[in-house]
Amino acid sequence: MENLTENKQQQPLKMSRLPVPPSRKRALSGEMENLPSLKTNLEKRFKTSSPEGGTAKIRVAASIATTRHRVAPAAAFPKQQVIGRQSLQVLQPKNRVQTAAAPAKLKASVSAARAEAPSANKKRAAWDLKGQVNDMRDKVSTFKGKVQTLSGENARLQTTKEQLQRQVTALSSENSQISQQLCDVSSKLQSRQEKLADSEKEVRRLTDLCRRQEAELATEKGAVEELRAASQSMTQLLKDKEVKLIRLEGESSRLQTLVKDQLEEIVALKSSVAEKETQIYTLETERRRLHNTVQELKGNIRVFCRVRPPIQSERSLPTGHIVFPSDDERAIVLTKTEESHIGREKSQSLKYDFNFDCIFPPSTSQAAVFEEISLLVQSALDGYPVCIFAYGQTGSGKTYTMEGPDNVSGDTVGMIPRAIRQIFSSAEELKTKGWQYKFTASFLEIYNETLRDLLVNRPEKKQEYEIRKVSSSSNDVYVTNLHYVEVASVEEVHDLLQTAKTNRSVAKTVLNDRSSRSHSVFQLKIEGKNSLRDVRTSSVLSLIDLAGSERLDRSLSTGERLKETQSINTSLSTLGMVITSLCNKDAHIPYRNSKLTYLLQNSLGGNSKVLMFANISPLDENFAESLNSLRFASKVNECVIGTARANRK
Repeated sequence: MENLTENKQQQPLKMSRLPVPPSRKRALSGEMENLPSLKTNLEKRFKTSSPEGGTAKIRVAASIATTRHRVAPAAAFPKQQVIGRQSLQVLQPKNRVQTAAAPAKLKASVSAARAEAPSANKKRAAWDLKGQVNDMRDKVSTFKGKVQTLSGENARLQTTKEQLQRQVTALSSENSQISQQLCDVSSKLQSRQEKLADSEKEVRRLTDLCRRQEAELATEKGAVEELRAASQSMTQLLKDKEVKLIRLEGESSRLQTLVKDQLEEIVALKSSVAEKETQIYTLETERRRLHNTVQELKGNIRVFCRVRPPIQSERSLPTGHIVFPSDDERAIVLTKTEESHIGREKSQSLKYDFNFDCIFPPSTSQAAVFEEISLLVQSALDGYPVCIFAYGQTGSGKTYTMEGPDNVSGDTVGMIPRAIRQIFSSAEELKTKGWQYKFTASFLEIYNETLRDLLVNRPEKKQEYEIRKVSSSSNDVYVTNLHYVEVASVEEVHDLLQTAKTNRSVAKTVLNDRSSRSHSVFQLKIEGKNSLRDVRTSSVLSLIDLAGSERLDRSLSTGERLKETQSINTSLSTLGMVITSLCNKDAHIPYRNSKLTYLLQNSLGGNSKVLMFANISPLDENFAESLNSLRFASKVNECVIGTARANRK
């Protein structure tokens, strides 16, 4: 249909060369005046009848001559679809009728077109424009009907094609299923044949076995005859045994009665044991309550003062400014003689009195010091957060107190190894009472307000450690990328301590040849569970060796040492501000002003037990630093942060 329309649009009207009479000229002149309106009407009609919705252009010649329209070529009609032989064999009778009817309808359409062809060959007069227009309209209407017929035929053939494709797909699927079934049957047949061969082998084997059994049966018959004779003798023996059995049954009845009585006694003893275990648990709970009550009465923040002994190189230096009163074991006095400032010859003696929870003179051993804190360490197993830290100027013996010397021995072991030994020993004893504990250790240092993992031998430079809260509803904190190692014995913890000691930052200063230039924080998370009582506990034991404080005018630090000293003094000042805020019960506690206080916020608050070692040097030249340390310790000792609570569920 599109080809026919294009032929009409492209074929121009030819001019007639016949002479026109004068009367006809006047009629033609009137008709020529109507040509524009006629042309417009033809354009509108072809525009509406165009299948593509476009405007069909018509050229009208002035001589009003027309030409014969061409018949649409065979290519304009839809081709019949070729269907394979296999597909035609599976068609249903209904599809065959439809397929056979399609060519018949197509032939009828072609015949109708051919029947109309003679009328198209019949030419009209050149002056009969209206007839020509009517012929064009009839042809357009005819072609529209043909287009609609061919479109319907095309849709029906498309439907037939889809049905055939679906049938082909169904048959292909069925063919695949049949092939699969054939493969399965073949494999089953092969399996059955193999089983049959095995069965034949088994039959031959059983036949041979039957023959051997028959021979053995003959042998056994002879043995049966011998056994019959033996059976007669055994029968007589059995009668004798029956007599003995009767006597034993009487004895058994007596023993059963005795066993029954003993079982009843065992049940009673088990009940008594259960009651005793309940009493033991109650007493243990009461012991813990009384133990922690004693610790609370001593104060949630306790301060111990320890004076280190002079080392070998300090024997010749003056050390007489520290006095330990004999009538008060908790007092320590610092004395200093100053010359008179008013010109008199008499010198003035200044005394500074301090009182703490416990005073350790230079002669006190490591074991005696730990004995005073052992009860506090025990509270960590009971579910209380415990924090123990050493404070003082550089070279005052903080690291010796917490970790021990480099050449450590059994008597010089520090507080951290001794606390770990007690924790594991007590946990082993509590196993008999149904307690199971899990321990997780970590060790870090805070150097110039930067966190470092001491359990990593070669830390990555790009590794970042940040202090974050465990959850929004909890104040517990953790450090990202930090190694948390689960430990199960004292030896494993000692290995970690040795690794951390090797990796810690130390440097030589004017005041100390081997000064700790960072705060080291060892934390042991303790998680306990008692399945018998359905009780759980969780706590953290924090053991901290603070960096040594020192005055810049005395340390003469420069460069990197100066930066370290400033960072250490700033963090220690922040620690003092936090403790002062806790003592004053301020609404805001400046934990975030320092990485140290931010990390220990749960160990310094009201739900924990805190112990501070105030370490001082015995040398007179360190009088000012010792006085500052004792003043700070005295301020901490006056702080009351509230009653600690165990984390038990």
